[in-house]
Amino acid sequence: MDIVLLILGFICILIGVLGSFLPVLPGPPLSWIGLLLLYSTKAVPDNWWLLGITLFFALLITIMDYVIPAMGTKKFGGSKAGMWGSIIGLFIGLFLPIPGGIIIGAFLGAFIGELTQNTDQKSALMAAFGSFLGFLTGTFMKFLVTVIYAGLFIWKAIEYGVELFTFS
Repeated sequence: MDIVLLILGFICILIGVLGSFLPVLPGPPLSWIGLLLLYSTKAVPDNWWLLGITLFFALLITIMDYVIPAMGTKKFGGSKAGMWGSIIGLFIGLFLPIPGGIIIGAFLGAFIGELTQNTDQKSALMAAFGSFLGFLTGTFMKFLVTVIYAGLFIWKAIEYGVELFTFS
């Protein structure tokens, strides 16, 4: 059973890292579930302090991911249309066969979203920049947390590898 929990936990960690870039996947909470699955094995001793602290940060980063782009957009004079445009542009950018499609898509989406609000191009550009900057900040924070969780997972899996892979 430990092997199944280890594999499922590793899958959650990988999807969590991927989710740090994709808005539809909650990256940090998925990575935390991966840690929880690892600590649910018989081989790895419970560490409720570590799980509690990592859960707190996973939830905090997930909430901040919604707040930071809004703050960036507001700071640069943008609207909700700019934030939504950034998210839609990100999805379109995922499927563009160009380097940096996610980044270009998020920025152009925010810019077009602001233009739909009947703002002039200069204001739309500034608001798009704010929305884009907020999006990048949130994405970076999610990526950092999920990579740290992946490191913890791998470290503990290696530390308790002998016990995890005992087939008796």
